[in-house]
Amino acid sequence: MRSKINIKKLATILGLVGLLIGICLQVNYYFIYIKSNVGVTKETLIFIPTGSDFPDVVSILTADSIIKNVESFKKVALRKGYVNNVKPGCYGIKPKMGNRDIVGMLLRGIQKPVRVTFNSARTIEILAQRISQRIEADSASIVNYFLNSDNAKEYGFDENTFISMLIPNTYEFYWNTDAKSFAQRMRQEYDKFWNNERRVKADKLKLTPVQVSILASILDEETNYRLEMPTIAGVYLNRLRKGIPLQADPTIKYAIGDFSIRRVLSKQLKVDSPYNTYKYAGLPPGPIRIPSVIAIDAVLNAENHKYLYFCASVDKPGRHDFSRTLLEHNRKADAYRRSLNRGRIYR
Repeated sequence: MRSKINIKKLATILGLVGLLIGICLQVNYYFIYIKSNVGVTKETLIFIPTGSDFPDVVSILTADSIIKNVESFKKVALRKGYVNNVKPGCYGIKPKMGNRDIVGMLLRGIQKPVRVTFNSARTIEILAQRISQRIEADSASIVNYFLNSDNAKEYGFDENTFISMLIPNTYEFYWNTDAKSFAQRMRQEYDKFWNNERRVKADKLKLTPVQVSILASILDEETNYRLEMPTIAGVYLNRLRKGIPLQADPTIKYAIGDFSIRRVLSKQLKVDSPYNTYKYAGLPPGPIRIPSVIAIDAVLNAENHKYLYFCASVDKPGRHDFSRTLLEHNRKADAYRRSLNRGRIYR
């Protein structure tokens, strides 16, 4: 009888010990895996560069006290196999995250996308500088990629037209995007942008999407006044149809490599360059800048009129006067030249 009571007591004691052990394990699990190990009060982005190893990640997380207990983080990272599976990228660390959630996110590579916005830019160098501030690829790698003729051919362009593939907008990227991945994404966006509606409009103008972009790039340099863009586009299209050289001053500035000049001189019109639209009829070989969407759509929706000439307006600063005849144009152009002389603007 007594032995049965002892066995019951022993079983009870063992049960309680087991329960206590279970509770201790659960408490220990909670503090190591579940309890917040984040030392910041709002979501903080961390950037893990390509080629980083686990010590690099630890350094990143401890540099600004993003995590509080380094040893518990290391323990969970080791148990979950993250130590040898570091994935680069941008990650959002939230205040209530415990080691389990932090390591799980890093291990699965669940990145926080970054927003990349770019507008029309004069050169690929300028654009690359802006983009490299938002993704891991540096500006040199982006420039080199887009100046490579073999890369251009791969996407159906040449070294002069490759930049027309870049459509200004706001996009989401993973931070660890390299130059090639950036270009591949831009090709996808280019194909979306040049939908059936835009291609039909280009076909009606007897222009390819690339040719539309070339003309749009000239528009962007001709005026900042958006309402004039379709009118100017109509002038250029009229000249193209009649085989008259475009005689676009921005192409001269591009050919001589100086967009700062306010007055194109006669000697500059003689520069021997395929971009000299005074010397050579038709469109230049490529865009003279990365064109804006506004300018592209202005070409596609160009005004149907009979103007063949335009020049900067004396009476309406920042705008232009349009003419149908050379005689009328020369009169307006002379008036503008006299205004430049009065302002002592000789270049």
